[in-house]
Amino acid sequence: MSEFDNVTAPPPPPSTTEPAPSDQRTMALAAHLLGIFTWFIGPLIIWLVNKDDASKGFVNDQAKEALNFQITITIAFFICFLLTFVLIGALLMPLVGIVNLVFCIIAAVKSNNGEAYRYPFALRLVK
Repeated sequence: MSEFDNVTAPPPPPSTTEPAPSDQRTMALAAHLLGIFTWFIGPLIIWLVNKDDASKGFVNDQAKEALNFQITITIAFFICFLLTFVLIGALLMPLVGIVNLVFCIIAAVKSNNGEAYRYPFALRLVK
């Protein structure tokens, strides 16, 4: 038994043979980009609106992914805020902001192309 047996991989992207419709790709793009400006509120609203519609699987998947990432970023900002009392948080907070910006833009471009994007280090709290 190796030390990597207990490590879980992120869920695979949904397998579809046909590309997602244009309106679903646009909503997925909006979910990722709204995360930059509204943190978890924008992706949460998009996910709540579309979660019960089975025909909008791509939007549901990408909104959940954006929501999970924004929750992770919120936790990281809170930890950075606590670490500002030791001065290292002031150095880490801009870094977390840049990571959020870069990964949200990459995710938005990928989802607009119809590809399901998985953030590399998001806590998957919403399933």
